[in-house]
Amino acid sequence: MTLTQLPLGFRLRDDATFASFLPADNLQVLNAVFNIVRGIGDNFIYIWGPEGCGRSHLLQASCHAASEYRQTAVYLSLDNPDITGLENIDLICIDDIDKIAGNKIWEEQLFHLFNRVRANNKRLLISADAPPTALKINLPDLKSRLSWGVVYQLHALTDEQKLAALQLRAQSRGLDLDPVVGKFLLRRCPRDMAQLFTMLEQLDQASLERQRRLTIPFVKDVLGF
Repeated sequence: MTLTQLPLGFRLRDDATFASFLPADNLQVLNAVFNIVRGIGDNFIYIWGPEGCGRSHLLQASCHAASEYRQTAVYLSLDNPDITGLENIDLICIDDIDKIAGNKIWEEQLFHLFNRVRANNKRLLISADAPPTALKINLPDLKSRLSWGVVYQLHALTDEQKLAALQLRAQSRGLDLDPVVGKFLLRRCPRDMAQLFTMLEQLDQASLERQRRLTIPFVKDVLGF
């Protein structure tokens, strides 16, 4: 079996892997997600946490890793109400379900998908910015279904942990990020990890093109500070 993706024009980030995910205070969540990829333990896991805490990273990492265990997987960011046929995939990763709360079509689609997945003994990994009980889901049956799985809170990183995450991501790209430069980025850039990683990618590209190492003057020049 090979990795499966929905034809929604969405590509998994190449660097969204388990190896590039800093566990910090989320080791229990990481282990649970890794187990569901391997088909061990719970068949339904619900992860919630604030924007930028790494939810999308974990879901995409699960899809990257699935093929290693002869599993099919799909990552779905909710922007298309047609999710028929997914119940035949081993692992369905659905991101940001909070974005469809109150949408009758989506809520009904997800409810029926949930039932089909359970009937086929497949697995669901779902993320949102709040626990199931706090989501503004109007369909009572869907709200109850979302509470059936194991629920984990994904904790945001401290500034020290963000620095470690940046250095880990830089290392995975073959880039040396001095702690002084990393702290400068944390002071001057948005604290959201997704944006920080995007800036790191921009710096990596500029470093390769100009054959320059990352220094504070170089970072200022590239990012326009």
